[in-house]
Amino acid sequence: MTVQGESSAEARTIHRARPEHRSATPGAALDEIDLRLVELLQANSRAANNALADAVGIAPSTCLQRIRRLRETGVITRFTVDVDRRVLGLGLQALIGVRIRAGARHEMSAFMTALATLPGVVQTFFLGGDEDFLVHVAVRDSDAVRDFVLEHLSSHPAVAGTRTSLVLDHSRTAAALA
Repeated sequence: MTVQGESSAEARTIHRARPEHRSATPGAALDEIDLRLVELLQANSRAANNALADAVGIAPSTCLQRIRRLRETGVITRFTVDVDRRVLGLGLQALIGVRIRAGARHEMSAFMTALATLPGVVQTFFLGGDEDFLVHVAVRDSDAVRDFVLEHLSSHPAVAGTRTSLVLDHSRTAAALA
């Protein structure tokens, strides 16, 4: 999204969290206008500042200040796009639960870092419960899921076991804000 007042270099920055952001204060109070701005940006991160200002009933300059503050305080960490993976030939998604061997617990941080670099990985989650990790992958077909599990997970010495669930359908919702 290009926000009025940003340089074109900033506007061209893609999918990069800004290191100058301070950490968000847990439970930071947002008023109704801030919440609405965040909802609008979740729906369309490229929305023009003037359109956002009109939608929430404030001046464009005030809107710009609010968005900058939301970025500076870490409420907004990045602007991104949704990609239709099917168009890219990645029509099958799977959620793979991974259990780490009890003797390999010291490797969990490195394992999670390595997971994020594997081809097809959309997201990784470190869990509490029966499984230690949940890996969301988007791949070509069921053969590719099998190959991913065998080549990258089951063969890893730290992995005790995996459980794969295929995603049949999904819906994306905006993050709960209140």
